[in-house]
Amino acid sequence: MGLFFLSVISYALYKIIKKTKAKKRKQRFFKRNGGLLLKQQQETDIGLVDKTILFTSKELGKATDQFNENRILGRGGQGTVYKGMLADGRIVAIKKSKVVDESQLEDFINEVVILSQVNHRNVVKLLGCCLETEVPLLVSEFIPNGTLYDLIQDESGELSVSLSMRLQIATEVAGALSYLHSATSIPIYHRDVKTTNILLDEKYRAKVSDFGTSRFVSIDQTHLTTLVKGTFGYLDPEYFQSSQFTEKSDVYSFGVVLLELLTSEKPISFTRFGENRNLATYFMLAMEEGHVMSIFDATVVKEGSRIELLAIANLAMRCLNFNGKNRPTMKEVATELEGIRLSYVPSTDQINFGHVKQHEEVLLSYGDSTSTSTSFTFGDNPSR
Repeated sequence: MGLFFLSVISYALYKIIKKTKAKKRKQRFFKRNGGLLLKQQQETDIGLVDKTILFTSKELGKATDQFNENRILGRGGQGTVYKGMLADGRIVAIKKSKVVDESQLEDFINEVVILSQVNHRNVVKLLGCCLETEVPLLVSEFIPNGTLYDLIQDESGELSVSLSMRLQIATEVAGALSYLHSATSIPIYHRDVKTTNILLDEKYRAKVSDFGTSRFVSIDQTHLTTLVKGTFGYLDPEYFQSSQFTEKSDVYSFGVVLLELLTSEKPISFTRFGENRNLATYFMLAMEEGHVMSIFDATVVKEGSRIELLAIANLAMRCLNFNGKNRPTMKEVATELEGIRLSYVPSTDQINFGHVKQHEEVLLSYGDSTSTSTSFTFGDNPSR
């Protein structure tokens, strides 16, 4: 009998010690993963307390079947995105970093703070985060149809992207960036606008994602002086030379996205653009030489009039102006695109949204799972 009680007491002590160790480990991770930094941000902005949900590791482990490989939506240079189901039935995307260092933690908390204050139909909605795990986790709404890059570069032949659809996506992204630049209480520069950071929902509406490198900007500030961050092919040459990022740097990157929508080309290619290797330069030369229509996607040329397509091309050209001061604002871009979209009348036999096959499952890419200090990409695929 005494031996039985001793065994029960020993087991109870073991469970208590194990639970205490687990609690201390979670507290240590919370502190290391920027929990104190987040609390400081919450103290300066009380609204963040209500907007930021802190999930437990137990909740997210259960949601992802303990981060099972078959739940992976996509992998990026610094992390992985999983599909999960919360206890209330909501489907979510959970971003899990690979490595944690001080700069990445700052980017992570920065993304939490920024997304907590953004409310726009074309920006991915943040649901919360978890800081008590070995690496921090970001929980956001699940966007089912992958990235704009995947849609444009689909090689299966199953997806035909109409000009109407391309115009709508471009207008939605421009509207989201315009909102970030001029409609939030403090202007926000995205700093990594690219097709792999634009997700598509069940109705193929655009959702701008990945705010790890984004920054708030005081209203009286005209630029940020920082280490150069961004992706090769989308990077504003003026910013690259001066290290001064302005709202017009986002405009330049959007101009490249607009070119991808027009041409279905990748932003960088060692085989398609000859010595240029750069879609922006290739496009500008085609404009100067008067044969820009020849580089457009066949569907775009078939469905659009020369006047409409040249209007979009001229807008892209202005976005890509080497002098940032001569570029339009995102608000001007959004307004102009909306005008072009509304004046465009597709013929009845054109392919529309309803004819785009729904992805059965999102594979390969789900935005960039993390942001890096300087994510230059010299290969053909900018999502790697």
